[in-house]
Amino acid sequence: MISKQANSAKIYLLLFSLYWAQGLPVGFMTHALPVILRTQGVSLAHIGGFGLLLAPWAIKILWAPYVDRMGRKSMGHYRSWILPTQCMTVVLLIILSFLPIETLNQPIYLMVFFILMLSINSLGATQDIATDALAVNILKGEQQHIGNMFQVVGSRLGFIVGGGAILWVLDWLNWQITFLSLALIVLLNTIPIWFYREPEHTKHLSLKQKQLEKDHENRTENKQSIAQLTQNYLRYFTKTRNLFLWLIVLLTIKVADGLSGPLLKPLMVDMGLSLTQIGLYVTMLGAIAALVGAGLASWSLNYLGRSQALVLFSIFKLMSLAAYVYLAHQYQQQAAVSPWVIYLIHASEDLFSAMLLVVILTLVMQYSRKDFAGTDFTFQVSIMALVSGALYTISGILGDVLGYETYLKMILVLGILLLWPIFKWKKSICEDEVKM
Repeated sequence: MISKQANSAKIYLLLFSLYWAQGLPVGFMTHALPVILRTQGVSLAHIGGFGLLLAPWAIKILWAPYVDRMGRKSMGHYRSWILPTQCMTVVLLIILSFLPIETLNQPIYLMVFFILMLSINSLGATQDIATDALAVNILKGEQQHIGNMFQVVGSRLGFIVGGGAILWVLDWLNWQITFLSLALIVLLNTIPIWFYREPEHTKHLSLKQKQLEKDHENRTENKQSIAQLTQNYLRYFTKTRNLFLWLIVLLTIKVADGLSGPLLKPLMVDMGLSLTQIGLYVTMLGAIAALVGAGLASWSLNYLGRSQALVLFSIFKLMSLAAYVYLAHQYQQQAAVSPWVIYLIHASEDLFSAMLLVVILTLVMQYSRKDFAGTDFTFQVSIMALVSGALYTISGILGDVLGYETYLKMILVLGILLLWPIFKWKKSICEDEVKM
């Protein structure tokens, strides 16, 4: 019993370290960069355009099958992907540290910065494919919600350091020391996977599955289009009513996030908060709230069904968006708002976001086949990232045209309407349970 608990603890520590490492650049991109750009007078439309840096997270499904199929058994299949990507990330962060922040207003330096950040995101997205697949294979049913809690905690800690901490320390440390510190943290988080011995993942395929895999290989050799390959793959997610409704949930659950995300931090800048306030109190306090939210979600899943939790946490998330509508109204009316009200509203949004993310990832893992772990998990997460990222790039334009208050009210109404696919999916779950 003690040995089993110790082994589970090692697995949770491993996953925590891997998701922390990949959360660092994402935290910088989503939390620190919009604030830095807004303080330099960059428009909301241009800030939204920087969402293109997150493109690898949306399109990583294109190379996920290769991560599932190709790997060195001597190193461990997925470990042979994770180690190189993390080491290359360390190298790129070191290179990035030699690019002074004050040169980013020059086109050539801005282009170099963009390429380096895009490369880091591509490596992070690839590491994420392998890490998600590893998690699907090594986490047992009763470990899944705890493992996903550590995933959210690790990634949120990455947001704290990559987002809030950077904004805070940039006021008293230089750019180079900051990014060298990020490189060191990623390197330290490579230690657990370096010493981990990955179990061999043996595929147990039925004759029908083997024939399907063979047919897939033949189609690849015949150079089918990406659209055709996608259509063939989608058959898994459309073969039952429940799976199809889950696909609809994935397509809609991040719409409100994608439309509102780029505007929330710029709203705080326009309301008069400083870099230190946003970095220390908003981002870091919010990330701590997210850690609490991840723990609460994991605990609540011991008592709530996964479908019930998804509905409840989605409603909580919309309540936090309604609080931002209040802030936008106060801003439009030029009414004073205590900074601590802003901090608490943002913390509640991060708390509910983390709770929702834990249950989403647990369900994503539930719907992932072990023989196609990296591809299935990545496909589902990529759908959400693709929807959120595409809306992210246009949200700034709409925000500039409509203004904070009107735009956020429209998103809130849309978010309420998009609860319908979740209720529909939950009803399907209940019907399946009755039939059983």
